[in-house]
Amino acid sequence: MEHFIVSARKYRPQTFKDVVGQQAITNTLLNAIDNNHLAQALLFTGPRGVGKTSCARILAKTINQQGEHDPDEDFAFNIFELDAASNNSVDDIRSLIDQVRIPPQVGTYKVYIIDEVHMLSQAAFNAFLKTLEEPPKHAIFILATTEKHKIIPTILSRCQIFDFKRITVTDAKNHLMQVAESEGIIADEDALQIIAQKADGAMRDALSIFDRVVSFSGKNLTRQAVTENLNVLDYETYFKTTDLILTNNIPQLLIEFNEILAQGFDGHHFIAGLASHFRDLLVCKNPATINLLEVGEATKTKYHEQSQQSSYPFLMRGIELANDCDLKYKTSRNQRLLVELCLMQLASILTQDGEKKNDQPYIIPPEYFRQKGIQPIHITSEVKKKADDKLVSQSVVTEKEQISEKAVDASTNKVKIPEQTTTTNEVLPTNIEDTPVVIANKTISHLREKRTSGLSLNSIRRKKEHQENKVEKVIDPTNLPTDAFDESQMQTAWKEYGKMQDKKGERIIGSMFAMNTPILKEFEIHLELPNESMKVDLQNAESGLLQFLYRKLNNYSIQLKVTVNEEASKKYAFTPQDKYDKLKEKNPLIDKLRSSFDLDI
Repeated sequence: MEHFIVSARKYRPQTFKDVVGQQAITNTLLNAIDNNHLAQALLFTGPRGVGKTSCARILAKTINQQGEHDPDEDFAFNIFELDAASNNSVDDIRSLIDQVRIPPQVGTYKVYIIDEVHMLSQAAFNAFLKTLEEPPKHAIFILATTEKHKIIPTILSRCQIFDFKRITVTDAKNHLMQVAESEGIIADEDALQIIAQKADGAMRDALSIFDRVVSFSGKNLTRQAVTENLNVLDYETYFKTTDLILTNNIPQLLIEFNEILAQGFDGHHFIAGLASHFRDLLVCKNPATINLLEVGEATKTKYHEQSQQSSYPFLMRGIELANDCDLKYKTSRNQRLLVELCLMQLASILTQDGEKKNDQPYIIPPEYFRQKGIQPIHITSEVKKKADDKLVSQSVVTEKEQISEKAVDASTNKVKIPEQTTTTNEVLPTNIEDTPVVIANKTISHLREKRTSGLSLNSIRRKKEHQENKVEKVIDPTNLPTDAFDESQMQTAWKEYGKMQDKKGERIIGSMFAMNTPILKEFEIHLELPNESMKVDLQNAESGLLQFLYRKLNNYSIQLKVTVNEEASKKYAFTPQDKYDKLKEKNPLIDKLRSSFDLDI
């Protein structure tokens, strides 16, 4: 079997042109050689696998070449490599200093490459200072390290520092395409893109991953083979997950997450990748930032299509929720539940507004006023609340009960409602338009708010004028809408109102609506409660409930009938004292046992 050479060694750069992603540094070194402006002490620093040692070897070979370049001549006698990780003592540095004094036998310079120089001991650094500052004219030192901060400042001040950067995903992908072409391997662009991203800016890592995937898939390198071998989540997984989130398909979303876990993927890796996916979708929303997306053209098209289905608020909220889950993942005791809750929250973003606010500006439907030839008055929510509390609105009737409780004139078949009077220290509602309202052929103008003292002459005069101008307002209730509805619609509206109260902080009312389901008899809602206290609580909330049902079911003939059935209390939970009393009825000796041992209930 022929000896196999890994791609990282086989395709190691031999000239500065072969170095990937470090054009600024290679151009600087070439110009320094051409202009005879090369420093005698150089420090190459940067992440692993970006070409520091390769550039050092190329530089050592280039400065010794004269005339025609011989590719087979490597001037091995003039290049000395020292691994500072295993030769970090003072004796090793002293041996190096002794060698430096001897001039080269072939070529012009002797080049000393000290790799992992940060591993030298403090004493070794100090022994090396003088030679590094004033080396012989034939000696050049090239120090390489991944941790520049561990080198003492006196060494750094004596070197010309070159900072190598991480290799971009695009540069790594292009180099892998050249390697694949040289090896006769058919590779998908997306597959090489994933390898380049997995390498995290290190070309040596990218070539090592490339060799491993080729060993798995052979001469045909596909995206599916790469994701399967590297155990990374594919783009398609996040595209599918986002589609389920946008359609609010929570059951299928949880099934998809379960399949991801079954394949051996980590939930932390999944949620972090989902946040990155939302970021990529956000990048695709604007043509000016689409170049920030480091993917292939085919994948970029998919991102653009899905970004058109996602709004800015959704993506921003999605990134916020995913990042919050990412931060809490390591400290969570139930990590799977944490991710599942995050997914459910993401799927509810577009519908989590809950109960929509009442956007109807009129308390009674406008059709009623238009049929009477009356211009409806726009009332804000604040004014409506004050009108309900103080009963000072003089143009409309806000409660169905207010109509049903008034006496009906048999001759006119109309409800007569005496106008409300205000005390001297009561404040009329604000923000109501001064538009006159015509009721029963009489015009009544709303008074603007004016705070006055209860003892002032002005307030006494206003009260007297109010009594003199007292009129009767007549409203015909026959034209209020009474649309038909069934029991399921009523129960849905019933539960919806209970959820609204629960969100407002009315937990007792909310739980009452959730635990008790009424029945419908014509337009009467019958509800059976287990005790009088619950009936009182419901009667306190009856006004708001009926107003909600009127508007929700578009029927103003709804009535609520509440009865109390003590037998129904049996289905509710007993207190510890109740449980003890029940047990004592069955076995009186339990009380003796409790008293003998002085037990608490």
